Amino acid sequence: MPKEATTLTGDPESLAPVQHFGMRFSCTPRGARLARRLAAVRLDAWGWAYGTAVHEEVTLIVGELCANAVRHAHVPGRDFRLDLGAHPGPVGAPVVIRVAVTDTVGERLPVARPVRPLDDTGRGLVIVAALAARSGWRPREGRAPGKTVWAEYPAVRPS
Repeated sequence: MPKEATTLTGDPESLAPVQHFGMRFSCTPRGARLARRLAAVRLDAWGWAYGTAVHEEVTLIVGELCANAVRHAHVPGRDFRLDLGAHPGPVGAPVVIRVAVTDTVGERLPVARPVRPLDDTGRGLVIVAALAARSGWRPREGRAPGKTVWAEYPAVRPS
């Protein structure tokens, strides 16, 4: 069940989000589609309406990171987790929308590689890097195996 929270636990790198959505999804194409759709619904509820650049670009980042988790970190019976948070900046500064996708495979690390024009795959992290202000990965917190791939997108506060 989706939950709203006022803090993003276990994330010392950033301020507590004003809004937060976090949920586990099956590590399947269907789970990735559902994660992307629920992130889109949540962004709209937070004030970044469908069709706006912020909504479209953050939803694309969510879709790419979730698709990578399904494609490269699928382990039968294990889920991936999506965390989406809107973090306040200083007064007058943009909100930072942080997308984090946690999977259960720590030995396959995300690597952006050069993409040739006729390649069918391999553009996900290139797209994320082009849209996000910052992105990266870190080992999964705790003793469980896996990693968290994250991206930060600065956005003007919705009116």
